[in-house]
Amino acid sequence: MIEARDVTKSYGSLKVLKGITLGIERGEIVSITGASGAGKSTLLHILSTLDKADSGDVVLDGISIRELTEPKLAEFRNRKIGFVFQFHHLLPEFTALENVCIPAFISRTPARDARKRAMELLAFLNLADRASHKPSELSGGEQQRVAVARALINNPAILMADEPSGNLDSQNAQQLHQLFIDLKQQFNQTIVIVTHNEELAGMADRRLNMKDGLLFNGPLI
Repeated sequence: MIEARDVTKSYGSLKVLKGITLGIERGEIVSITGASGAGKSTLLHILSTLDKADSGDVVLDGISIRELTEPKLAEFRNRKIGFVFQFHHLLPEFTALENVCIPAFISRTPARDARKRAMELLAFLNLADRASHKPSELSGGEQQRVAVARALINNPAILMADEPSGNLDSQNAQQLHQLFIDLKQQFNQTIVIVTHNEELAGMADRRLNMKDGLLFNGPLI
C-alpha cells in the first residue's frame, strides 16, 4: 500500500531525512516513534503528500506521487488519504455533521450521499446524538472522534495520524487507540501513526523508530 524509496529531505543545511526506504502492507497499522526532531512528522508529511521529498520516490496504492501534477495530487490526497492530527482542526462555525461532510463536498459527492455516509460514521463512533453540535459543545475526545470521521468520509485507502492522542486525557486517549484497532478489524484500514505514546505505539502491528533521520525496526534501547 505504501512504499518509500530512498527518500531524503533537508531544510537548508539541516538533513532531516537521510535516505528512508520502507514498505507498509494493506491493512497494516505501523507506528513511528522517536525523539523530537528525529524526522517523524517530516516523514509522515512526505508519505501523505503534504510535503515533497528532495529525492527518492513515494508510491501510494500503486501510484508514484512524483508523477502527479499539483491538481492531480490534490485530488489524489482528497480521495486516497485521511488525516488525523494532534489538534482536531474542526471548523468552529459548522456542526459535527457538517465538518465530517467537508472532504466529501470537496470531492463533489452529492450532498445527500455525503450526509448519509457522515451519519453512518458518526454512529460507528458513538456520536450520532452529537451530529448537530458545534465543536465548542463537544468534549476533547468527541472532537477528535469527529476528526476521525472526517478523515474516513471518502473511504481513504490510507489513514495518517500525527500525535492523534497527544492532546487527550488518558481515558479519551485509550478510546482513540482502541478505535484504530477497530478500524483495522472492521475495514482493513491501513494506518500510519506518529506518536510519543508508548501504549499506542505498542498496539501497532509493527513499530518503527526514527533516530537522526533514519528508521529502525522496533524501539531503540
